[in-house]
Parts: sequence; C-alpha cells; structure tokens
Amino acid sequence: MPTRLTFKDDGQVPNSRFPVLVYRAAVSREGDVAAAFEQRFEANGWPPQWRSSVYDFHHYHSTAHEVLGVAKGSAKLMLGGEAGQVVSVQAGDVVVLPAGTGHKRVESSGDFLVVGAYPEGHGQWDLQRPDAATHDDSVKRIAQVPVPPSDPVSGRDGALVRDWK
Repeated sequence: MPTRLTFKDDGQVPNSRFPVLVYRAAVSREGDVAAAFEQRFEANGWPPQWRSSVYDFHHYHSTAHEVLGVAKGSAKLMLGGEAGQVVSVQAGDVVVLPAGTGHKRVESSGDFLVVGAYPEGHGQWDLQRPDAATHDDSVKRIAQVPVPPSDPVSGRDGALVRDWK
C-alpha cells in the first residue's frame, strides 16, 4: 500500500484534492530498474516518456498527472510547493503526482535517474512555476484533467482508482 500525502492550495501552487501516492520498493532494485518501470507503467496505461532527473525548481503540471519511478540513486524531493513536505526516495520507489502538485528536487545522488510517464492519451504536459498571476487559469486546466482508469503501479485495482474519486 502506498503512503498518501495531501497538500493545500497556497495561492501559487494549486496542488490537488487527490493524494500524492508514494510506493516504496514498487519494483526490485536488481537488474534494469528503468526498464522494469517502463514495462510496468506501459502495462498499466501510463506510457513512459522520458528518463532523466527531476527539476531543481518548484513546478507543477496543470494538464497531466505524472508518475516518477526512481530507477537509480536516491533523492530528497519537495512535494506540495514551498510549504510542502520533503520526501526521500530511492531506487525502486514511485511517486504518483496528481495534476497541479508542486514538486522539485532538493538534493540527489550523482546517479539519480527517474522514469517519467503520463496516463494514456494525456502525455502533453505543460510546465508551470508557482505564480499567483497564472494560478486561477491553472486551476481551470487541472479541473479538466480526467482521472486515469488505472494506477501506474497496481493497475485497475490500485490505490489511485480507489483514492482519486
């Protein structure tokens, strides 16, 4: 079962009424962890789109939900914006971010690598920075993002399907 984290709208980062889901050791740390995440996400309707790190500045996506699978290394991620929470992640962990959730990399190991994916049909994500001037328009876009039919880790019976109602 994942850990569930919720964050309030702070007037700059909208965050979400849906919880962030943090799965620990979602895949084995043995072998090609990035490929394991890509296969798992693809099988559950979240086609992988990139392998990289997480930006080191606060940002969010107003047009798509996002899943981050930690393939290598470890990091501290700030979730929820300036008033959010630091979460430590390591290879094998997954963070599922509902649209609007602020996130940034605070620090990481030199080999930190993430697989990023988005729900099928919703891979056109934007990048928004905390800003009161764009906040209300972002909230409107977030409201239009549909709830995915499956959890990227556990599929149609996963926590996302139960918790994001």
